[in-house]
Amino acid sequence: MGKYAQNANIFSKHLVALRESMGKDIELVFVDGPIVIHPVDPGGSSASTSLAVLKASEADMTSSDPSATPRAWFKLNPERTAAHGLENTLLYLRDILQRDRYDGVFGFSQGASIAALLSALLERPHTYSPFLIDGEAPHPPFKFCVSVSGFKLPGYPSTQIFGTSYSTPTLHVLGRTDVVVIEEWSKALLNFSQNKRVEEHVGGHFVPSRGKWRKIFRDYLVDPLGRFPESTVGSQSGFLCGGPPVTRSKLVYFLVSFKCN
Repeated sequence: MGKYAQNANIFSKHLVALRESMGKDIELVFVDGPIVIHPVDPGGSSASTSLAVLKASEADMTSSDPSATPRAWFKLNPERTAAHGLENTLLYLRDILQRDRYDGVFGFSQGASIAALLSALLERPHTYSPFLIDGEAPHPPFKFCVSVSGFKLPGYPSTQIFGTSYSTPTLHVLGRTDVVVIEEWSKALLNFSQNKRVEEHVGGHFVPSRGKWRKIFRDYLVDPLGRFPESTVGSQSGFLCGGPPVTRSKLVYFLVSFKCN
């Protein structure tokens, strides 16, 4: 899942180096956010200016080409106390999950926040009854989650879904100079993540894909419960041990924002 103002096509292009490093054992499925961003946002400011600030200039709000349409997973209010559109997004993702099976989820920025929330919801689907289909979850819990520049969503239904914590193994990747998702917001999500591995890159608000990062991501997707050697790129705490490796993975990607046979 990509970030605010991206879409599946744009996010896929941004991760081309990472995708190519995954090989044939990992299938990546990119998903569009359900909310279309319009030329003027509800606050009256120019959304095109926002696209430039967010480095999402590939998106084009005037184009009729769906692959260029900027999208979002939710819209935060100015006070950051509510995520408008979140409930509809969860229903949208419920329907996608009902149609297929995925081993894990990978999200960036907004998408990372959704990825963590969805992981928690699949652990305890009855905490948000509209997500259920005939009283049951649409999909088993994920085996892992990757959250790049993620943050905890405020308000309802996020608070009740997370409860006190969630246990899906999660790789949290933070940017040391990220000014879009600041450290305070990232730590709020880390506090709810029981089984976490935390990595930090020296850059800002982007998905790192150079050098050792490709191996870090691939190793985690293949064996999220394995013990990893101490990283040279900023590993912090939270090594996970035990459990069989994933032999063939299908992952759904969410943008600011994946499958085993």
